[in-house]
Amino acid sequence: MRIALQRAYGVYCWLAFLLIVVLTLLLVLVVPGIKARRAVARGAAWGYLWVTRTSCAVLHIERIPAEPCIVIAKHTSYIDGLIMQAVLPPRFSFVIKKEMNAVPVANWLLRRIGSEFVERHNQRRGALDARRVLRRAERGQALAFFPEGTFSRELGLLKFHTGAFTTAARMGWPVVIAVIRGARDILPPHGALPRPGGLTVDFIEALRPLGSNREAANELRDRCRALMLATLGVPDLSHISHHANELA
Repeated sequence: MRIALQRAYGVYCWLAFLLIVVLTLLLVLVVPGIKARRAVARGAAWGYLWVTRTSCAVLHIERIPAEPCIVIAKHTSYIDGLIMQAVLPPRFSFVIKKEMNAVPVANWLLRRIGSEFVERHNQRRGALDARRVLRRAERGQALAFFPEGTFSRELGLLKFHTGAFTTAARMGWPVVIAVIRGARDILPPHGALPRPGGLTVDFIEALRPLGSNREAANELRDRCRALMLATLGVPDLSHISHHANELA
């Protein structure tokens, strides 16, 4: 009976997700203005958490400064994007891997709310995408990254890509470190159906770059990663290639 109820809950979650996605698509099609469309997406994300009875505690959100900044989060599950869409203010633009541009419906919705797609595997294209993201930052657009670029089959913290930290160093912006807990239990890497559970998003600290060059960006990346690793208490997977462990 317990397994049957859990499966029924998982099917219900997917049906609720599909319905909310359709309604959100219809709204962002007609709602004018990027901020208003992001507010719609944020409300839809909270709506999904509410209808699935998924609690989400948000801790220390006051650590996100009013000034332009970058938020980074540990990537743990396919639902991380939905969670961060719910908790971050609408002024944030998400920087997402280029592969999502090939996902029907999702790519259109993400573009309508101002997300940026970046290439992870082609150095030349990745550099072009990075410059485009930097131009958006120069216009004062707050940005959100998952610096691992993916999540792993095994529990741990992968190596960070440098894009978020290069942008922060060039702009002199703080990087706010966010930790998501509970997402991996709700939808595990190999899970097809969501499970009941609760979430916590904790904004643990804001770190500022110590310069504007590549060395400062790398130093900021290493500081942020060390703090996230210590906070999570998970294995260090920096020695494992992203391709070998890639799921998302």
